[in-house]
Formats: sequence, structure tokens, C-alpha cells
Amino acid sequence: MLFLLISCFSFIFFFKSFSFKPLKSEGNMLLLGPWFWEGFSSFLVSWFNKGRFAVSMFQVPLKMPLTKVNLCSKVQEIVEDEGEGPSLLDLPELALECILERLSPADLCSMAGVCNSLRDRCRSDHLWEKHLKHKWGRVICEAACKEWQCHIASRKRPSFLDQRNQKGFFGSLMGMWPFFWYKPQCESRNKPTTCLPVDSIMALYLSLESGKFWFPAQVYNRENGHVGFMLSCYDAQLSYDSRTDTFQARYSLFARRTIEESIHWDRLRAPPVETPAHVLYTSDCLNDLKPGDHIEIQWRRSKEFPYGWWYAVVGHQELCDGNENRCRCRYSDTVVLEFSQYPPGTRWRQTIVNRKDRREVGNEADGFYGGIRKLYKEEEILKWKQLLPNQIFD
Repeated sequence: MLFLLISCFSFIFFFKSFSFKPLKSEGNMLLLGPWFWEGFSSFLVSWFNKGRFAVSMFQVPLKMPLTKVNLCSKVQEIVEDEGEGPSLLDLPELALECILERLSPADLCSMAGVCNSLRDRCRSDHLWEKHLKHKWGRVICEAACKEWQCHIASRKRPSFLDQRNQKGFFGSLMGMWPFFWYKPQCESRNKPTTCLPVDSIMALYLSLESGKFWFPAQVYNRENGHVGFMLSCYDAQLSYDSRTDTFQARYSLFARRTIEESIHWDRLRAPPVETPAHVLYTSDCLNDLKPGDHIEIQWRRSKEFPYGWWYAVVGHQELCDGNENRCRCRYSDTVVLEFSQYPPGTRWRQTIVNRKDRREVGNEADGFYGGIRKLYKEEEILKWKQLLPNQIFD
């Protein structure tokens, strides 16, 4: 009986010492491990030694067994009187925004679990837009945004809090990110007070990081640089693997079904045009092409296959000696395209296209050539030059 009285008194004393306001949620809460409380204690001691702010900024939920709590006595003494100092939320609006803007995605997720007010702030689109552009801006395009809109429209229940099957960097954060301590309430009859809105930029970022969202992009030298695809770029559906910081690609169903893994960032790009892979691109540069220009041309093996974009350089006509003062190639009705990855004189080294004919040309033996886009940006040309093979293929 004495033991029971002592236990009850200790329990009451503990909750009076911490007048925290828990994050509102009607669902069950997952237990926090002792490692969290040890780190949390150290952080509080360091914070109070520096700034003497009140603990009211950390409205940590305490709906858990007492045995899980192992706060040091020094922290208990500090937090007994929570009215001594200001709260983080008492900072001026601009100062608080500056702090949040400097947080990493993982830190924003952690801060979102402190209290309801910070949760709403840390999910703001303007904060996550910066992180989305920084990491994903090079491979995410308008087509990917449209795909995302279709993705969220098809979801019956807007919950992004399911922590099953998470791996790598994203999965390791599950144990730290506070809003993952709660079981998703969007799947029940309760109000979805803690669920992440599916149409937020934060939701898009987390879906990309987790690999759940397959987005459209293009892959240079598909199938691990197979000789048959050297200096080409093909459309694919991509999924990110945070464990290896690489991607998995699924190529178009119009071709043979192919899956490629371990694709690095430097082999990806956002589609430069909105033309789908099975549609002929309308060229608008044919009359301006001259020797030395860098271009990409659509090519496919047969009518059933999708187009890929192939790198080529505009060459000189057969009777031209290449002298700039005497060259009249730019006034010819035909344009010579050279594919430098193949030896001179071979069937794949050159092709000739008509400036005035914008239709698809070719045959089942040599494949079919489609639209042409001229490369104006130096970074695009440099990228193709970096992909040039060290040897010429037969």
C-alpha cells in the first residue's frame, strides 16, 4: 500500500511539474523511446543555459507510461516554473519566419510536432517550395506536376502518415519526425486534425523522398549505357530510393517492358518539351540550321516504339569542303546530321533530312526520324559532350 501511495504521489508531482499543453489528437500515440528523452533532456539543458526560454515553446505530449520518462533532475527544476520567460511564439513574426526558413526538411518536420501553431507554420507551402526547387527542381517539370495532381485526385483517403515500408534516409527520419508519432486519423471517422494535406508542397516533397510517387522524367543513355542507346535520352517513370540516393526507372509500355535501377542524378533531366514520347514533335528550327549547330532529333526503331531524343551535330554537304568563306550548306534544301558515336561511312553515322518536310521519315530497316529541336543553351550542349563515349562504336 505504501508503495502504491508513493507511486501515485510521484505521478501527480510529475504532471504538475510539466504544465505542457499536448498536441490535440484523438488517436493513439506511439511510445517514445528512452533515446529520445535522453537527447531531449540534453537539448533543454543546453537551451535554458543559453536563453532561459520557458518550456512553453515545447508543448510535448505526455500521454505515455511514466517509466518511459527519464528526464534529469536539473531539467525538472528548470521547468517547475514556466512563467519566468517568453515563448518562441512570442518572437516577432519576421524573426520566427527567418528561423523557419533556415531549417532543413527534417528540422521542419521535427518543429511541426512541437505544438499546433508551429505545426501549421512548418507545413506552409512557401517554406517547402524552396526545398523542393533545391533538390528536385532539375528533374521535376510541368508534366510531373500534372501527374501529381492526378495522383492526389485518385487518393480516396488523404493520409501521408503511413510509416510502413519506408527505407533509408526517409525511413530513418520516421523515428524522429513528430507527426509520425501519431496513428493517422484520416482513415477513421475522427476529424483529420493531424493529417498532412495531400495538395501541399510538403506532401509532394515527402512522397518524392519516400519513393511512393513515380514521376515522369528522361534518362540519358538508358539501360546502363547500353551501346544501342548511347547519346540518347528516353522518357521514363522514376521512383527515388533514399537508401542509395539513386532512382529506379520504368520505360514506356509501347516498347519492351524494361526496368532499370541505380540511376544517378547526373543521368536525369526534366523533359525539355511537353510533346509525349509517342507523338511527333513539330520542328520550328529547320530553316535556321547550319553546320556546327547542336541538335536533338526524335528517333524510334519502329512505329510501335516511343521516340527517344538523340544527340547530333549539323554537318556539311558532300560537295562542301568545310571552308566557312565558301560554305553554302545553310542554303541547301537538305540538312546533314552526324552522329559522332558511330564510325564514318557506317549506316548510322549520317542521315539527311529535308528542311521543308516536317513529317516522320524512315523505314523499318533504319528506323524512323521525327522532329528536331536546336540546342541553344550551353549547359545542354555541355551535358551531351560529357556523355560522349571514349571510343567509337561499330
